[in-house]
Amino acid sequence: MPNYIILFNFTDQGIRNVKDTVKRAESFKAAVEKAGGKFINEYYTFGKYDIVTIVEAPNDEAITSVLLSTGSLGNVQSETLKAFSMSEAANIIENLS
Repeated sequence: MPNYIILFNFTDQGIRNVKDTVKRAESFKAAVEKAGGKFINEYYTFGKYDIVTIVEAPNDEAITSVLLSTGSLGNVQSETLKAFSMSEAANIIENLS
């Protein structure tokens, strides 16, 4: 399954309701799993992003659906990176012409 790194920032609404953030994270995890994915880990960070989440999803469409649904709640904005493992990257590089 493809890997995704999701960079979240709280919106004004999200930070006002920060005490609910762990419950919201559990809901996000359930949504990923319902879409056929796997929740790998989540980190609360300081710096440019508030939360960094790593998930696997069956495809781009599945994770996009989860992220659109999550974003529509108004608590976070996200930026998503599709990630390739070292072995996947090696295969890509080997096939360069």
